[in-house]
Amino acid sequence: MPDGDRGVDAEKRATLRRFAALGAATPLAGLSTGEARAETDRSDARDAILGYVSTTPGAHFSKLRDDLKLGTGETQHHLRRLLDDDPGSDTTGTSSDRRSDGSALVSRRDGDYRRFFVADRFSTFEQVALGYLRRETPRGMLTTLLRHPDATGSDIASALDVSRATVSTYASQLAEAGLLDRTDGYAVARPETIITLLVRYADSFDAETQAFAADAASLVSYDP
Repeated sequence: MPDGDRGVDAEKRATLRRFAALGAATPLAGLSTGEARAETDRSDARDAILGYVSTTPGAHFSKLRDDLKLGTGETQHHLRRLLDDDPGSDTTGTSSDRRSDGSALVSRRDGDYRRFFVADRFSTFEQVALGYLRRETPRGMLTTLLRHPDATGSDIASALDVSRATVSTYASQLAEAGLLDRTDGYAVARPETIITLLVRYADSFDAETQAFAADAASLVSYDP
């Protein structure tokens, strides 16, 4: 094997094992019921996906695959087993919510994406919220409003360096999703829940969100 390929393979193994350690530490680890786990790479990949999703809930297929340095087919195979053991299930973004007894993960369709969550950990509202928080502009809108509840659409557009039309478009989507109240200006719906999700999973977002979480952490209490 060429030296370059060995380097890529070593990097992949290191990434998988880092997230596999997180996955193995979750209560859902080892949910490949009755299945022999003799192949280390295979076990690492499945535990790594579980660990990754537990720390990055709402991640979509492509991001999960790329961050874990897995192949498309490899990712699909392990997600099928973690979702519902259905070899015919589609893992690339066209399926709606899934849940079956004993599954480690559930997924939710979000526009063109399919987002993944640890089973039985999030309410429907939280899953929807995390889906929007994974998008840069909606996340920025929500954090801006949490910091400045009186902010107008123009204020938000200026703060995020986007057009007023972009803010209006996403505001409509957020309102339809139940995350934004437009009765009198803009107001974040269930702000305590949104803040808790941002604080709990701050490390899986960008630096600006981490800064927000550092400021907001003293305002909420939660069980990690």
